[in-house]
Amino acid sequence: MREKPRDPARLQHILLSIDNVLKFMNGKTRDDLTTDNLLYFAVVKNIEIIGEAAYKLTREFVESHPATPWRQIIAMRHVLVHGYYEISVEEIFGVIRNRVIPLREQIVGYLAEF
Repeated sequence: MREKPRDPARLQHILLSIDNVLKFMNGKTRDDLTTDNLLYFAVVKNIEIIGEAAYKLTREFVESHPATPWRQIIAMRHVLVHGYYEISVEEIFGVIRNRVIPLREQIVGYLAEF
């Protein structure tokens, strides 16, 4: 049986997905998310991965890093997967515009701890 990824691996998954979102959205606007289905679903999938990887972090790690809104990140993943029909482009764009860069900075700092 393969060993399950530990916290550093999960953090790497988060970082990779954040970088994907930033790469996909480079030079793009909110309107691009509305009109380009491929872009929209690529971004949403990576936000889902961020939430799933956060969900798989150990309780010890999450509790020792309370500055990150882990519950919100995980809740966003649940909404995207289970309430996909309720998500607006504006909400996705807001996450990209307001949450992704600060989260990236935190994740890079956390990875430096290992």
